[in-house]
Amino acid sequence: MQLRSAVRHAPKAWYAGWGVVAAAFFGVMTGYSVLIPYTFGLFLKSLSITFGWRRDQVSVAFGCAAVTAALCSPLVGRMLDRYGPKRTILPCIVVFGLGFASLARLTPSLTHLYLVFILLGLAGNGTTQLAYSRVVSTWFFEQRGMALSLIAAGAGVGAMTLPLLAAWLIQKYGWRTAYGLLGILVLAVSFPLTSLLVRERGQAVQAKRLSGVEEHALLSSIRARPFLLLVSAILLYSVTFNGVISDLSALLTDRGLSLKTSAQALSILGACGLAGRLITGYMLDRFFGVRVSIVFFLATAAGVLLLSQGKASAAFIGVAMIGFAAGGESDITPYLLSRYFTLQRFSTLYGLAWTAFAIGTAVGPVFMGKLFTSTGGYQSWGIQVLAIPTVGSAVLMTMMPPYPAMAGYGTDNQLPVAELASGRVFPNL
Repeated sequence: MQLRSAVRHAPKAWYAGWGVVAAAFFGVMTGYSVLIPYTFGLFLKSLSITFGWRRDQVSVAFGCAAVTAALCSPLVGRMLDRYGPKRTILPCIVVFGLGFASLARLTPSLTHLYLVFILLGLAGNGTTQLAYSRVVSTWFFEQRGMALSLIAAGAGVGAMTLPLLAAWLIQKYGWRTAYGLLGILVLAVSFPLTSLLVRERGQAVQAKRLSGVEEHALLSSIRARPFLLLVSAILLYSVTFNGVISDLSALLTDRGLSLKTSAQALSILGACGLAGRLITGYMLDRFFGVRVSIVFFLATAAGVLLLSQGKASAAFIGVAMIGFAAGGESDITPYLLSRYFTLQRFSTLYGLAWTAFAIGTAVGPVFMGKLFTSTGGYQSWGIQVLAIPTVGSAVLMTMMPPYPAMAGYGTDNQLPVAELASGRVFPNL
């Protein structure tokens, strides 16, 4: 016991896990979840003018990528669990980076545009938080919340910087050069860092040898109550969040706010999201993650209610609350999956959760569109109705059981082999 205590509290000049976190931070910052949604609109007008395409025709490309990524999420997760991080992430980086750069050579064929974005969707999830969360989790236990929040922070930093870079490149050199240079940026940043720094902890590799074939265990995890509750909560939350975000600018301008003010609201959303990611990591390492999730779901619902009031001050506070909670929820999902289930099946389960979020992404904006069409505007009561799904998410999370007991913990950042190798975390479910 004295020896273990001495090891636990011995100072360390450098822990290799933080190098993995750094590589994941920059990988996510230049990956699909930032580059596609946050730069697509900047190129839309240029493509429309150059080729004479209608803007709705160009926008279909975004849908092609989103649907493809959603359908492929479980497959990418399964590959990460089966083949490991480097053998999955590195090819995805190459395909995504070259695919994005190839947009510089677009032809007047819309089919060409759509096929490239389908390709980006196929490889995209291999460059996101989904791809890096499992490998980072193998290096951390007590500080896992903070480590995962730093990965998510990469998306926040990318969302604030890459659109500015893309806009400058388009204005300075034109859209074709901008596409090419951004694609090269993906390869220049993500590929070398992932190659050099991203690897699973030795215990995780050992656990793979110990666990053997566990298809039956994967199905047991999918049917387990914690997973079903968590995925249902994510889907409902996604309906609320994406319903609000999709029409936020139009909603605010219809309420009498200027376009500049609505843009400021979107900036607040992004900044509060980044803050939420970092603060949530601190909270997850100190409090029961399910309770943290409930607080954030309720904060989202409260933010939507404030947004419905029609006053600028209330709207800005509501947007800040929604953004902060959104940043937090992006950390909470992988964290809870890593606590309730073995890391041996983590990425597959995370991929399924990602697909659930994508379903909500499709439902929320449709609801807001039908609300506007049927009532002739964004009625307060309709916006308030959008808070109900997230309240449902909070209710579902109250039914979550405690974390399963784990044995064999080592030093502060050392994972127990039992957590990684066990085929049945929930033997009674």
